Order: sequence, then structure tokens, then C-alpha cells
Amino acid sequence: MPSEDHSVRDALFSLFELLATEAPPERFEEVIRTALPDRTDTESAALLDRARGLALDIHSLFARRHQREAGLAALVDTARELTLPYELDVLLKVVTRRARLLLNLDMSWISFHDPAEDCSYVRAADGHASAITVGFRIAESGGPGSRSGTLAAPFWSPDFPGDDRFPHTGAIDGVVRAEGLRALMAVPLHDGNHVFGSLYVADRKVRHFAPDEITQMSSLGDLVSVAIKKARLLDRARDEISELELDSSRAMDFFSAARHLRETQSRLIDLVLRGRDLHELTAVAAGALDGVLLVRDVAGRELAGAGEVPGLDEGELLRTVLDAHTERAPVRSAEGLWCCPAAAGDEILATLVFVPREASSDITAQLLRIVAQATAVLLQVQRSAAAAEGQMRDQLFHELLSSSQYTPAQLAERARRLAVDLTEPHVAVVARPEGGAQGKAVVWASSYAHRLSGLKTTDGGCIVLLLPGTDPGAAARRVSRELSSVLGHPVTAGAAGPITSAGSIVPTYQEARRCLDALTALGGDGATASPQELGFLGMLLSERPDTVAFITFTIGPVLDYDSQQCTELVRTLEAYFASGNSPTRAAESLHVHPNTVSRRLERITDLLGPGWQEPVRALEVQLALRLHRARHTLLKGGAELPQAEAPAT
Repeated sequence: MPSEDHSVRDALFSLFELLATEAPPERFEEVIRTALPDRTDTESAALLDRARGLALDIHSLFARRHQREAGLAALVDTARELTLPYELDVLLKVVTRRARLLLNLDMSWISFHDPAEDCSYVRAADGHASAITVGFRIAESGGPGSRSGTLAAPFWSPDFPGDDRFPHTGAIDGVVRAEGLRALMAVPLHDGNHVFGSLYVADRKVRHFAPDEITQMSSLGDLVSVAIKKARLLDRARDEISELELDSSRAMDFFSAARHLRETQSRLIDLVLRGRDLHELTAVAAGALDGVLLVRDVAGRELAGAGEVPGLDEGELLRTVLDAHTERAPVRSAEGLWCCPAAAGDEILATLVFVPREASSDITAQLLRIVAQATAVLLQVQRSAAAAEGQMRDQLFHELLSSSQYTPAQLAERARRLAVDLTEPHVAVVARPEGGAQGKAVVWASSYAHRLSGLKTTDGGCIVLLLPGTDPGAAARRVSRELSSVLGHPVTAGAAGPITSAGSIVPTYQEARRCLDALTALGGDGATASPQELGFLGMLLSERPDTVAFITFTIGPVLDYDSQQCTELVRTLEAYFASGNSPTRAAESLHVHPNTVSRRLERITDLLGPGWQEPVRALEVQLALRLHRARHTLLKGGAELPQAEAPAT
């Protein structure tokens, strides 16, 4: 065999070995040059050229196959990665990164269509970008994305700026120039037949995309479309789950609030049924509301309270109360103060004033309604009980002031059963509600007497009250002040006392009535007075002066002592005043030792009190002595005079 044939055969085997080892194409040329250095044998040269060409084709086929396999492997990895439960924004970042790396390009981005504004906006981008950023918007008409969406297939251009296959727009061309892009491919993203966006890949140099690359990008677009649909469904599912969780949380809160409302209502009604007072009800309600709670009547007086409100703005409170009364519902002021009326039908019985310790909750208004309802029920129960008890009290007081078949001891026992202890000091107050508003005054008097554990009745157009206390003047001023506020005009009131027995009520009432008559005679409308404040003027100015009562009130203890002990204290008083308050001269006129006069004066002080020698009191004592002496003289002469009532013991 010639040596040329051996060279050709060796060259062919070398080509096969290079193919087997996937050597680079340059090695194929070296084999041909080594086998035929001078190429004089044209037949062998042609054979080797053909063999080289076939080898290069096979090499290129192997390379494309490897590239396709690598692309498919990358596509499979991408598909596997896209199956993970990403949120939509995270998924789009993964897709743009994978798309750029799949073909080893400079940039990739995804845009979604916005039919409302007829434009597309960039949702995610990867690569070095300065103009194409997330949120960038371009018009829908023109551009590769619009073209790919119209064709429902990938659209590519090896050199986009110079490609005249589609109309260019200034906005798109400006962005492409700003990024320095040349090769570009757009793949439509679709959900069924609906195209909702595009996947872009681009390079900053001219590049002709191979069919395999276009196929890979098309497959990637299909995978991305499915992944986006899945991510949207997942996001929707997450949103629905979040809404369900929120609804569940709201439902739990609602059930918890409903249970709290029900339990609070049950506790408050139970307190009412068990006969608890308004203070305990208010304390329990304040704990349920978590704040400070006050209960005020329609006049603004506090009936009960749980806690204190420092720096309470009465002006703001009044405005909020008026709004609450107008709307018949809880009202919250700008400062966070709540007011709620406690009403029975059309009548407002009280007003709740609530200041929360923390921000008000959603059920604050509902809780206030429940507390207001329970408060109204309790006040109605108390009103009914007070009405029944008030009738018994009125009847008792009427019998105390008139001739009764019961003894004072029996009346005192009946009073004790009505929580009125007549052995404790009481004062009598008589008020005249001028102006024809007696009905309103009687209602107020019933409430006032019940509040102070006293008694009330009416007599001759006057309100008569028997109230606990020792200062009749102060009691008269309080009655006049409150009743004047209720009626809207001044109210005159007289008072007397104190008394500590049922038998003393009648003369004490008569004394209070005389004080009222004296004030009327003096023209003192709206004024108040007691015997200690008027003295003998009460008797002189009264329409029916009662000298017996005046004598008894002023020197009654001395008269009683003389009668019981057979002493001469009255005669000693007369001699003492006649001698200019000199015990020595009084002793001379009485023909006794001065020490005797001094001892008698000490006894008088024990009986009348230490202030009987003060000028005003001394004048009343002298007047009473003269009236007593005049009555005694007239009685000796046979004149018929009203007998003095038995003095109080």
C-alpha cells in the first residue's frame, strides 16, 4: 500500500479520535495539514476535506446537542425552582434572573399590561439597568412586547435599533438607547388565550438568536405563565386565608364581646334583683367598663360614683350631656368623655358619665347602654319602693302633727321601722312654694326627705319637713336653696328645733311656722330664719301670735323647775333684771343673802343655757317674764285666757 494511503487512513482515524474526544475544531485543521503537507494528491486532499467537513458538522451537531441538553437541564432546574411556593414579587425576581442566565444575556425584565391606562409597566428586572426599572411605564402601542402579544409567539430582533419590521416609538427607542441594548427578544405571558404580560431578554451587542434559544425562551415563557398563575392563585389563597383568619378573629372578638356584654348585663340585673344599692351597681359597672363611672341626676347632682375625675370640665360635660339626651344614646366628647342617659320611656332618670382608663373599645357604647338600662331599672325600683314607703312616711308625719290614736311611743316605734330615729336630733322646716308650683315642690320634697331619711307632708299650701340635724337655720337655708333652684324663684323657709322625741314635734313645727309667718310679714321673700335668729320678733310679727309658746320656749324650764321644786327662780330673775343685773341689790329686794341669789342664778344658767344673759337673749327672757306676769295677773282677775301647753320635757 503506498505511503499516501497510509497517511490518509491515519488522518481519518485521527479525525475519528478527535471527534471521540470532543477536541476543538482547530485540531481538525492540524490533522489535514500533517497528512497532506503539499496537497499534490488531489484525490486524497478532496477525501480528507470531505472527511474534515463531516467531522466539523458532527462536532457542531454534538455541540448543539450539548447546548440543547444544557439548556433543557437549565430549563428543568428553572421549572423545578418555579414550583416552589413563592410570592409573586419573589417569583418574578427568580424568573428574570433565570432568563438572563439561561442565554447568558445582559438584561431581562417582565412587564404586565394595564388595560385601565392602556400601558405596560415593569414589574421585575435583572441585570445592570438604569432606565428600565420596576414601575417604569410605556405605552401599549408599538414595541416588541406588543408585537409578541399580537402574534402570541416570541418576537426577536438581532439589532433592535435598526430593525424596521415594526413601527418604533420614541419612548421605547429612548429607553433602549439609554440602556445600550441591541439584541432583544420578547416572549408573551398568557393565561389561556389572554396575554397579560411579556418576558424580555436583551443583550448589548448584536446577536442572532438560534432556534434552540428561541424554543427555550418560549418554553420558559410557558413555564413562567403557569408559575405566575399559580403564584397569583397562591397569593389569592393567602389573602383569602388572611381574610378568613381576620374574620375568625373578628368572630372570636365578637363572641368574646357578646359574652362579656351578656355576663355584665346578667351581673347588673342580678344586683338589681338582689336589692343592692346604686353605689354597688356603679362600682361593678365601672369595673366592667374599666374606667371611672359617675351617676348624676337630671339636676347634675351626683347620685353614685366609682372613682374620681380630676379636672372635670363642666362646660364640656354639659354639652356632651345635652347631646346624649338629644340622641338618647351614648355620646363621646372630643376629650374622650362618655355620657349616656338612663331613661324609662320618655323620662330621663339619670345620666352616666364615664371616663375610660385606656382608649375606648368597640363595645364601650354597648356596655354603657347595658349599664344605663340596669341603672334605670334600679332607679325605677327604688322610685316604686320610695313611693310606697313615702305614703307610709307621709301618713306617719301627718299623725305626728295631728291628734292620733297612737301614743308618742307607738309613733316613735313606727318611725323606727321606717328608718327614722326620733330619738336622734331632728329639725322642722316649713317652706312656702309661692307661684302655684306646689305639685312640683311636693315631688321634690318627697325625694329630698327620702334622700336625708326624713319626713315630709303639706299643710296649708306649705311644705313641712322633719330632717335629721341640730342646726335649724342651716337646714332652712339648704331647703330654700334647692327648692328655689327647682322652682326657678326664691322660696321662703322657717325652721325650728332640734327635738329628740315624738312629743316635741308639734310645738317645734308651730315654732317653725311662726318663723315663716314672721318672714312673710317682714317682706323677706326667699329668706330663711329660725327662732334663734328671730327671737321675739317671730311672735310679734306672726299673724296669730302665740304668747304661751313664746313663754314656754324662752323660760319654760325655769317655770317647770319652780313648779316642781317650789323655788322662786322666776321671782329671782325679775328682781335681778329690775336691779340692773346686780345680784347684791337683787338680794336686798328679795331679803335673802347675796350668795343665795348667786346660787339661784347658777341654777337658771343650768336650765336656760350659758348665753341667757347676752343682750338679745336677756331681752327675750325679760319679755317672756313680763308676758308671764301679765298672764298671771289676768288669770287672778278671772279673765279667760288660752292655757299654755305642757312644756316639752
